[in-house]
Amino acid sequence: MKIPFSKYHGAGNDFVLIDDRSGNYQLTTSQIANICNRRTGVGADGLMLLQKSSDYDFRMLYYNSDGRTASMCGNGGRCITAFAKRLGIIGTEARFEAGDDPHTATVVSWDGNSGIIKIGMNVVAQPKPFKDGYFVNTGVPHFVQRVEDIDTFDVYSHGKSLRFSADFAPDGTNVDFWGIAKDGHLLVRTYERGVEGETLSCGTGVTATALAIDCIEGKSVCSKELRTLGGDFCVSYKRDAEGNYQDVCLQGPATFVFDGEGDF
Repeated sequence: MKIPFSKYHGAGNDFVLIDDRSGNYQLTTSQIANICNRRTGVGADGLMLLQKSSDYDFRMLYYNSDGRTASMCGNGGRCITAFAKRLGIIGTEARFEAGDDPHTATVVSWDGNSGIIKIGMNVVAQPKPFKDGYFVNTGVPHFVQRVEDIDTFDVYSHGKSLRFSADFAPDGTNVDFWGIAKDGHLLVRTYERGVEGETLSCGTGVTATALAIDCIEGKSVCSKELRTLGGDFCVSYKRDAEGNYQDVCLQGPATFVFDGEGDF
């Protein structure tokens, strides 16, 4: 069966999106992994099905490039919002359900193919100091660590070692490294679980990093501008009396790349 799809990316974090409001597509783990394969498939960091929801504008079903489901993806949430906008499902506001919980989204700007999308993340518990970094769950687990040489740091080797460390067994964790780049910007680089390599950006990772830094700085109401290899983000939030984070929002670019059809 031929399946129509669209390709999007959020600051270089790329996805295959499928309109499954009909409920006709039942993809296996191996099919999804093959679609996401960069040599023999379409190529993507993840795949999403946009499905009908009885209570919200749509449902987001997310898979990592290895074909396994994940509860949330920040860049994926922004890209599927852009997809819904292009399909005519939503206007400038959306409410959608994902594997972790419902989310809100706002189309800040849109020219028909690209724009700025802001999504609301769930309440995030206070980051936990762990060894030489912080553990933060922003819908998926992240270990956040500061490094001095962020521009040249070996993200793959160090990230892989931490991702599969016994400290995070049995499921492992995403790993985010941050520091001040040579150009003076706060740069975040992520080894992403499920992709098993460095991605150009990671929305939940950028969010986790912003909150870990805020925990170090001790502010209560703030927003942070962060740069990734793929683009720039703004994370806004409020820290309550217990140290948990409320009203967490992730804003950044989302771009349509192309439409296609495949016999997967």
